[in-house]
Amino acid sequence: MSELAAGERADAAALPLVHSPLPSDEVIIGRPTAATHTLATLGEVEIGVWEMTPGTASDTEVDEVFVVLSGHARIEFVEPALPPIEVDPGSVVRLAEGQRTVWTVTDTLRKIYIA
Repeated sequence: MSELAAGERADAAALPLVHSPLPSDEVIIGRPTAATHTLATLGEVEIGVWEMTPGTASDTEVDEVFVVLSGHARIEFVEPALPPIEVDPGSVVRLAEGQRTVWTVTDTLRKIYIA
């Protein structure tokens, strides 16, 4: 499936995704994989589905708001240091460009992102 056309519908929770291993320099624990599918691009804003399998990995964020569709994770904020958060279905989170995070996914996490 490519990006959605105007008036087209997609089931983001059931959308098949093709996973790849995360870069080894990002993996802290386990062998997590991730997948992304862009649903739409509106100007410079991208909307899509992202999924990560269980494991722990580091990341440097982009400006993003996301809504968790399924799964569970703990997100630790390394830089700037902020209290960690737990995310589950229905969680809405705002990330800022340049934040360094550590994601510990315990149940495959799928989210809709706007970045």
